[in-house]
Amino acid sequence: MRTIANILVTASLVAVAALAAMPAQAAELEAISAVDAVTVYPDGASVTRVITLDLPSGDSTLVAKDFPLALDPSSLRVEGEAGARFTIGAIDTRPPRAAPPVNLPELDRRIEALKDERANLAGAIHAATARRKFAERFAEASPAGLGEKGEARPLAEWRAAFAAVAEEVASAGAAIRDAERKQSDIDREVARLESDRAAKPPSKLEVRIDLAAATAAKATLRVTYAVRQARWTPLYDARLDTGGKDRKPGLELVRRAEITQTTGEDWSNVALAVSTVRTARGGSAPELNSLIVQYRETPRPLAAGAALDAAKPRSMPAPMAAEAVARRADEQEAAVEVGGFQVTFRIPGRISLGASEGAKSLRVSTATIAPDLAVRSAPVRDPSAFLEARFTQGEDAPLLPGRVSIYRDGVFVGRGLMTGAARGEPVRLGFGADDKVKIERTVVKRNEGSAGLIVTTSKTDERSFKTTVRNGHDFPIRIAIEDQLPVSENEEIQVEMLPSTTAPTATNLRDRRGVLEWAFEARPGEVREIAFAWRVRWPKDKTVVMPGG
Repeated sequence: MRTIANILVTASLVAVAALAAMPAQAAELEAISAVDAVTVYPDGASVTRVITLDLPSGDSTLVAKDFPLALDPSSLRVEGEAGARFTIGAIDTRPPRAAPPVNLPELDRRIEALKDERANLAGAIHAATARRKFAERFAEASPAGLGEKGEARPLAEWRAAFAAVAEEVASAGAAIRDAERKQSDIDREVARLESDRAAKPPSKLEVRIDLAAATAAKATLRVTYAVRQARWTPLYDARLDTGGKDRKPGLELVRRAEITQTTGEDWSNVALAVSTVRTARGGSAPELNSLIVQYRETPRPLAAGAALDAAKPRSMPAPMAAEAVARRADEQEAAVEVGGFQVTFRIPGRISLGASEGAKSLRVSTATIAPDLAVRSAPVRDPSAFLEARFTQGEDAPLLPGRVSIYRDGVFVGRGLMTGAARGEPVRLGFGADDKVKIERTVVKRNEGSAGLIVTTSKTDERSFKTTVRNGHDFPIRIAIEDQLPVSENEEIQVEMLPSTTAPTATNLRDRRGVLEWAFEARPGEVREIAFAWRVRWPKDKTVVMPGG
């Protein structure tokens, strides 16, 4: 017969064996993270947070509850180092639950007391209102006299009655206003307490990281993730020194990055960089399908029965059509574009930028350039001469398209747009009107008529112009004049430039059909004339629309 002691020992051994067979519960380590570095892209940002902790031996789970809700969970990456060997396991995220406040009973009691106080004030308002109405009715229905038989009383008694009525009305009104103000204060306080009482939606994301260490050690983890609610755009300051008779022109080009972020987290004292990589575009060029040209199929008329059948709803085609639409949308999402340049600018020092703080402009770099100056004008549209600086992009980092603030000889003259340019490509920047170069374009001849030896066979439009250019500077300057030659897209409409035209230095300028350019260097005080003439011929029975000029 087994004793009670034997039974207890056996039971204890069984319990110990069962506990040994059960997996040990990993300890949870709550930690606080801090943003350390941020790289901003034109369409997002990569954020790195640092976590330092005392890592125990064995398995544990790090829990950080201060990550932004806007992060992309699939982009989470963790790396780190410690004084002992350890491994990083699973990484997952979960939004914290919306929980009611811990002092909920106290809030309920306070709200109930305020509502009772408000009800008391409502009673006081009702009583004061009744007092005021009684006094007002007494004043409105006063008898001819104040005596018992209606006889007139002394004037002093009338005044005392009036004063009593006025005092009662004023006292009641003051009591009503005071109670109503107190009710408004109570309403605001109740609304605030109700807001505190309600369960707050989560404002931060919880990140959990499984860790395993052979021995206890102090560890540092770096958690990197992507967010979309951030961007940067390039800005430029272009400061031109036009030089003079004995001084060459110079151009200072300042690059700036305008950064905005609404990620829900503040970037305080971080290492900041901007990159030209467009993360949303992916890494592959789009796949093109065959481009097939075919005749349009004419729909065949349906028989009456078939038409009725076609009008009836069917069960199968609708899901098939929806599936086809979804499949086409997936294919369009896969057709991404690769970014042309990948350059990162690291901002020196540490930077702070709060969430929803607005745009912040940071200086990136400065380049000193020796430009070629020229004056460009299109007098057919505007007779003004515009100063232009030309240079070749010589930096490894490309110039990205963006807004540019223009300064000429220390004076702000306007804003423009910078076109994108890689290393070795030409760049042109306009610096406003040059009032010392005078340009005038006049119409010398305009003749519309018919052509043909004996019988009129066609109509013609002939025009000639003269452009006069005067250089008022005391130094030579290069000048470029643009004009337009009509372009025909019909073989029956013939366009010719007449021999009286001064030979242009360029035709179809920058691949613009019919745009001509006369470029030359004008000496100080030089006046030069440019002749330009053309003729258009077309059949007499047709009507053409002629360009202005």
